[in-house]
Amino acid sequence: MFARKIILIFICISVSLATKIEVKALNFYSDENKGESVLSGNVEVKRGDDILNAEKLIIYTDKNRKPIRYEAMQNASFKINLRGKIYRGKGDKFIYNVESDVYEIKGNAYINEPENNQKLYGDRIIVDKKKNIYQVQSKDKKPARFVFDLKQK
Repeated sequence: MFARKIILIFICISVSLATKIEVKALNFYSDENKGESVLSGNVEVKRGDDILNAEKLIIYTDKNRKPIRYEAMQNASFKINLRGKIYRGKGDKFIYNVESDVYEIKGNAYINEPENNQKLYGDRIIVDKKKNIYQVQSKDKKPARFVFDLKQK
């Protein structure tokens, strides 16, 4: 009966003194030799106000077991705070590079900034939080799209 209950795995990793990452999932597998942990089933990652959800997440770590990269796939969606604004999005694959603080969304990439109703669509969207740089790329002659409302004063 215990095996039938939902198992939640909590991993709290201190990235810096002020930031803690909490990861929840139904299933967990770790290979310390490779520096990989695979989580699956209702995966949720919280770091401050940022939240990532997916069905599968791979966490890559260095030799000290400190996370260096996260790769979320299968219904990957997120909510991140950039310069005081909340952004929501989704894509086929979501990659977060911890050291450079860069987010990358690959395949059917979408970001929405609800406060101003601004939306980005493309095959690949890159958000560099440290440099405040946004990049949208498309392929197969399918254009990147930007949707925004013009406010009249």
